[in-house]
Amino acid sequence: MLTPVFAIATMVLAIATLMPTIRSGAWWIRGFDFPRLQLLVLSIAVLAAQMVLQPIDDAWTTAIVVVNAGCVLWQAWWIVPYTRLRRPEVADAPADARPRIRLLASNVLMHNRDTAALVALVREHRPDVLIAVETDRHWERALDGLQDLLPHALRCPLDNLYGMHLYTRLPLHDAKVRYLVEDDIPSMHATLELDDGQRVVLHALHPRPPSPTEADSSQDRDAELVLVGRAASEAEHPVIVAGDLNDVAWSRTTRLFRKVSGLLDPRIGRGMYNTFHARLPGLRWPLDHLFHSRHFTLVCMRRLPAIGSDHFPILVELALAPGHNPCDAGLSPDAQARADAQAAVDGADPNVAAAPR
Repeated sequence: MLTPVFAIATMVLAIATLMPTIRSGAWWIRGFDFPRLQLLVLSIAVLAAQMVLQPIDDAWTTAIVVVNAGCVLWQAWWIVPYTRLRRPEVADAPADARPRIRLLASNVLMHNRDTAALVALVREHRPDVLIAVETDRHWERALDGLQDLLPHALRCPLDNLYGMHLYTRLPLHDAKVRYLVEDDIPSMHATLELDDGQRVVLHALHPRPPSPTEADSSQDRDAELVLVGRAASEAEHPVIVAGDLNDVAWSRTTRLFRKVSGLLDPRIGRGMYNTFHARLPGLRWPLDHLFHSRHFTLVCMRRLPAIGSDHFPILVELALAPGHNPCDAGLSPDAQARADAQAAVDGADPNVAAAPR
């Protein structure tokens, strides 16, 4: 009687494991990119239960074990880089490395009215840059109270869950709000002037996710990431890309973005830093990201306490220390990546004139 139970459970896990390999942007396929950690845990649990409860002494039971073991290995291949089993992709910052830049990014959840919690975190951690998304006029009024710490700002309050605000202690140059793919989905692009006069390009993003309530396909999100990735790869200054990308760190789309941009992920070799969902401990994955060019090394990276949103804020401090990262760090573009990137742009209707340069 146990064989059919384990067979059905393994079949469901195998289907969920294989779905992301389908080259489609449909939301119901791309959604399987997210719960790889949860699927890995379930596959291990089913495999362990079968090994304990059932003799593996015929073709059927052996086949079930082999398929489940394959699911475990495949999911682990995606997850392990975001654990301490891998060498860090980004080097630790030398103690004397200067200048430094500290960024705090938070999806505030527009309907969350506990603005005091985020304001208190900003005053406690004193970031040089605050990126807040899902911000409306209510949040703007609250965050404008931080101007004694963060006097420079770029504002785009919206009531559609895609408002965005950028506050910074550092002077802003060429700061612009752009609509790269969709007319109601903004992104922010600016050059920050560090304390020693060096300049850093910052791209802040919050693309629309593929989901039954948002978008039928990931095409627009993927196109926006490719456009920003291309700009990052051509930048003359050090680059930081941050925000809620509505995608997990290990997805095919995010890996494509890293190949196109040449940017590094400081989580690799350190941890997942799952920021969503703040209220569901068993269903969490990394949706809020920070990628940077190889000019930077990592001082610290922390997930901060909850602020009443469905996302945790994240705090990252970087130091400009060119030459300290491993020479083979990051993902290299190849012909397939370039073709996939072009297909992502062609599949959407991007505003090419608004693309950052």
